[in-house]
Amino acid sequence: MPIKFNPQTSMFFIEAKDTSYVIKLFKGKYLAHVYWGKKIKEFEWMDIDITAGRVFGATPDPNDKTYSFETMPQEYPAYGNSDFRHPAYQIEQEDGSRITNLVYKTHRIYDGKPKLEGLPATYVESSDEAQTLEIDLYDDLIDLKVTLIYTAYKDYDAITRSVRFENLGKQKLKILRAMSACVDFPEGDFELLHLWGSWARERYIERTPLIHGTQIIESARGESSHQHNPFIALLSKGATEKFGDVYGFSLVYSGNFAAIVEKDQYNLVRVTIGINPFEFTWVLDPGEKFQTPEVVMVYSQEGLGGMSRTYHKLYRKRLCRGAYRDKRRPILINSWEAAYFNFNEEKLLALAKEAKELGIELFVLDDGWFGKRDDDTSSLGDWFVDRRKLPNGLDGLGKKLNEMGLKFGLWFEPEMVSPDSELYRKHPDWCIQVRGRTLTQCRNQYVLDITREDVRKEILRMMKEILKAAPIEYIKWDMNRPLTEAYSLALPPERQKEVFHRYVLGLYQMMEELTTEFPHILFEGCSGGGGRFDPGILYYMPQIWTSDDTDAIERLKIQFGTSIVYPASTMGAHVSIVPNHQVGRITPMKTRGIVALSGCFGYELDLTKLSQEDKEEIKRQIELYKRIWHIIFEGDLYRLISPFEENVAAWMFVTEDKNEAVVFYVNILGEPNPSIKRLKLDGLDPDKKYIIEGDEKIRFGDELMNIGIMIPRTWGDFNSHMWILKAVLG
Repeated sequence: MPIKFNPQTSMFFIEAKDTSYVIKLFKGKYLAHVYWGKKIKEFEWMDIDITAGRVFGATPDPNDKTYSFETMPQEYPAYGNSDFRHPAYQIEQEDGSRITNLVYKTHRIYDGKPKLEGLPATYVESSDEAQTLEIDLYDDLIDLKVTLIYTAYKDYDAITRSVRFENLGKQKLKILRAMSACVDFPEGDFELLHLWGSWARERYIERTPLIHGTQIIESARGESSHQHNPFIALLSKGATEKFGDVYGFSLVYSGNFAAIVEKDQYNLVRVTIGINPFEFTWVLDPGEKFQTPEVVMVYSQEGLGGMSRTYHKLYRKRLCRGAYRDKRRPILINSWEAAYFNFNEEKLLALAKEAKELGIELFVLDDGWFGKRDDDTSSLGDWFVDRRKLPNGLDGLGKKLNEMGLKFGLWFEPEMVSPDSELYRKHPDWCIQVRGRTLTQCRNQYVLDITREDVRKEILRMMKEILKAAPIEYIKWDMNRPLTEAYSLALPPERQKEVFHRYVLGLYQMMEELTTEFPHILFEGCSGGGGRFDPGILYYMPQIWTSDDTDAIERLKIQFGTSIVYPASTMGAHVSIVPNHQVGRITPMKTRGIVALSGCFGYELDLTKLSQEDKEEIKRQIELYKRIWHIIFEGDLYRLISPFEENVAAWMFVTEDKNEAVVFYVNILGEPNPSIKRLKLDGLDPDKKYIIEGDEKIRFGDELMNIGIMIPRTWGDFNSHMWILKAVLG
């Protein structure tokens, strides 16, 4: 059984595929964290550090001075009653007190996994895929019930955690902090890995030793952000792609978050992760509940690669949903870098005609089709067709595209409004704002207050009207600025610190309604590129635009870092023009294609201006993608050489049965008189024989992994190579 409770030892044993997580019920009322790591047998007794005999050690029970919360590894700790580390939660009572004392009351173990009300989360398709443990903790003085929810997956090394608060009393409570998980580690010899960045440079890998004190990875921008992804990992010192212990924490949430790592005076390490407590409170009236987002915790003893492959499989199959979850996505052309705002129907159809001849399947009309949108200073919020550009409307354009044999897709930015728009002139109060204060502009736009039901209803009404009136099969949902002046004119003063979280809940409600009503549409998330590339969005949209930076060399690091948590099937990746519009770099069409092949493949350039040679290369890329997409989408990823560490990048995908593989190699800057190089592969079956397409030699998997394949000697910058491997069967 994945989860069991031993009443003799007061131990909860939670088992995922090859992982154990152990909790001890200490003195019949306190939850102490005992172990998380490689699967172990049940012990009759496990030691935990509860020593109170430290100098100045504080003891919470005057009748029992044998233990202290200051050193006890706790499952869901409070602050103020002998634990001085960062707490997992904090509740303010009507008298201003913020001291609580949660103790164990009961627990339940059952098959399956519950949905989280109003929030995205991983799921099961049958109850035998996972088991769930719910532990009820009570503070009898204030009638507060807190339920810790753990789910262990049978086929994944993943354990999910979330928390539900319920006010059973008569006084109003105010939640000041509600983290989704806390894990106390008994030692501090770890390295911290996180994904940082900026616009056009998202999810760069950074790895640092843990220091004494507190390290915080967070966003306070109203979105998960370009700057920090809602993910961290603790690594044993020297852990590599293939070896070492790795503990991953991935938050299924799209708003303000914090991942806090604290190494204390005794070298104990505490990790808490959840909604950022900065600028957050939640008023919990009598009888009300509050649910935290889910954290997906993954342990790997096979280094970063093992952790990544677990996240990839779980998120592909049990986070992403919908008709496109397991399908090849249509190969698209996006109009943005081809035309920007300067287009008409004739120009679009000429681009579409060229796309169809090259084998592209989906035409996406990006920004500029609505209101009077000739640049980025107007018309957001006016979701009606600009007949100057499209005299036959979206329906007329869509029908012509369909007649060509192309699907039709469209760009929206529904959360925003331009100051120069009919919507803003009619409803200036619909923006997030503080009355009387100047509204901060970003990208010439304001943020609509989607915490309000009336605002959400009107946005959805306009979007649905468009989606019903034209043959649209793809939507790119953009969000191009962070939140400022986070205040809602529709909320009372005591609830203003709920705005950030209510915004995310409103977003999820809108996405759930649209994706449910239009299940045939492929939705792609976007936020100025990769500013909201997080598991919360993936629950509603199976792919996200990885970055506005389409340069192939920049994308090496962006996609490499993104792959630490997210599978290739979720990454929008396009071939664009050169010189590249973000960095001005000129790279070969072949290399641009090789990089973009490791994602949801498409193009973003003016096809009518390409040379015949480039057009022939595009035809080859499209046919190649149709042949190998299943290896990339469904296979296991092995990162072979990191562009963060070397002048090259290399990675490969291997099918689950080990019968097919595809290998990619990109040389960044050329070298004079280069040495002979070999690339050692990974993930193959050592006992199987493989043939490399285009090479008649047969090699065993162990040879390919231990000796490698020869890298062709090529001159110049930005050259690339690709190999397709197939097992010789029979």
